[in-house]
Amino acid sequence: MDFQNRVGGKTGGGGVASASESNRDRRERLRQLALETIDLNKDPYFMKNHLGSYECKLCLTLHNNEGSYLAHTQGKKHQANLARRAAKEAKDAPAQPAPEKPRVDIKKFVKIGRPGYKVTKQRDPENQQQSLLFQIDYPEIVDGIMPRHRFMAAYEQKVEPPDRRWQYLLFAAEPYETIAFKVPSREVDKDPKKLWNHWNKETKQFFLQFAFKADSKPQPPPAPPKSDNAQRGGPVREEERMEVQQGGPPPQGMPPRMPPPPPRMPPPPMSGPPPMEMPPGMAPPPRPPMPPGPPGPPPMAPPPMPPMGGLPGMGAPPPPPVPPPPPMSGHMQHVRAAAPPPPPPPSS
Repeated sequence: MDFQNRVGGKTGGGGVASASESNRDRRERLRQLALETIDLNKDPYFMKNHLGSYECKLCLTLHNNEGSYLAHTQGKKHQANLARRAAKEAKDAPAQPAPEKPRVDIKKFVKIGRPGYKVTKQRDPENQQQSLLFQIDYPEIVDGIMPRHRFMAAYEQKVEPPDRRWQYLLFAAEPYETIAFKVPSREVDKDPKKLWNHWNKETKQFFLQFAFKADSKPQPPPAPPKSDNAQRGGPVREEERMEVQQGGPPPQGMPPRMPPPPPRMPPPPMSGPPPMEMPPGMAPPPRPPMPPGPPGPPPMAPPPMPPMGGLPGMGAPPPPPVPPPPPMSGHMQHVRAAAPPPPPPPSS
């Protein structure tokens, strides 16, 4: 009989395992799993006899090795016996009374309303730390009672929708109603100098002060020093203005910095279609004549000349010299030229 080439067989695997072999392999796997999860030293029903075998005191079974006992503990018989033993112990055990809860007497008193209060916002000038000072007036407080306070998170109250950005500060004293203040949900400084309370029994006033922790934000850089002219209120030179803008004067031996040139403006866009490219060797076409524009303004007459008299008290300017007449031809060349006319008399 061929045990190697049967249906379902694997070459080199030795054939298909029988039912007994599969059962034995399953018990071995259960034993390895139980050894990893169960400690036999803590099992009250595990016992090793003088013959070297193992017994189950609950089921009265005998096992040759630990793996057999662990496989037995996972079986139905052992699990049923465990359930039966637990039910019997629960029935036989006496009923133990439940531990009595501490009783707290609920105080019943008539509330007379809300107390008066005053809130002061403060800021530390040294480190800019913000703080709040509460003053609560309890003129009719019960004798021997000291007001109490506590911080409450937004998720503890049921009056408003919870908001993680806020928290509540509560004050309570009999017979007044409990009041609460809504403050930012920031970390409170626990320093005794910053967080303190005081109850004045004579004036019946309760004081509480707390401060928020200062935010560790970087300080802005100091401003550059002003020039002497700017401090005196005079005009500032261009070199000094450039030193202030660029963070200080230029090093010694270097020429002063020149102001940056103004930015160039882009050329205006050209109207009309782009010029056409002409082939080489061809002259460009003549430009079309310009259309006649609107008529211009009429010519202006020249301004009138001032009178010849000039300013009062001064004489008239001399007239321009008369050019000599052109030379005459013929017998008129020997005629003596006429004398020029006399100048006009000066005006008085």
